Amino acid sequence: MIIVHHLNNSRSQRVLWLLELLGVPYDIRRYQRDPKTMLAPPALKAVHPLGKSPVVTDGDLVLAESGLIVDYLIDRYGDGRFAPAAGTAARLNYLYWLHYAEGSLMPLILLKLAFRRVANSPAPFFMRPALKKVASSAQQGFVDPQLALHLGYLNDTIGENGHFIGDEWTGADIQMSFPIEAAAARAGIGPYPKLAAYLAKVHADPAYQRALEKGGPFALS
Repeated sequence: MIIVHHLNNSRSQRVLWLLELLGVPYDIRRYQRDPKTMLAPPALKAVHPLGKSPVVTDGDLVLAESGLIVDYLIDRYGDGRFAPAAGTAARLNYLYWLHYAEGSLMPLILLKLAFRRVANSPAPFFMRPALKKVASSAQQGFVDPQLALHLGYLNDTIGENGHFIGDEWTGADIQMSFPIEAAAARAGIGPYPKLAAYLAKVHADPAYQRALEKGGPFALS
């Protein structure tokens, strides 16, 4: 039996969505973030040494990292669905998005979040102006222009049908869903109508709705 070690408001939400699309039976083990630090609880370290989510167990296998989990589940349970055939140009494009989501896009979104927290940190009052200045300079000089570059690229690249590859959901859409959710919450995607339409399509998908029902509320700050 597949077990998803599911941390609230985390990347494991997209794993639940994929499993609902696959129609594969699975169980959920729930973990809650610390309300002050927003970190995962120590109990997750009993599953994987890094104590992060998502982690999926399938029999004796313990799988971490979203891209690996998505690739494994589709290869093991997809019956040829949700990924282009090996050896094709479409497959290379598919693998690109699996790596791009966490390798290129998410670091920028995490920087956006980090500098926002620096600017709002409970530092001594005499340090706050300097911290706000540093955070503002970093965001305006690097993070925001880079995010605009990437979000514009995605808006120009995604298909008119609202998919990253082909005409149906693939693992590329599953993997890209979380960073686009995070971008919408932390930077805004109003200027990027195709990304906004993509996210609306994700939210409206019946399998995504079932994943929310089973995994619980999902919201990013």
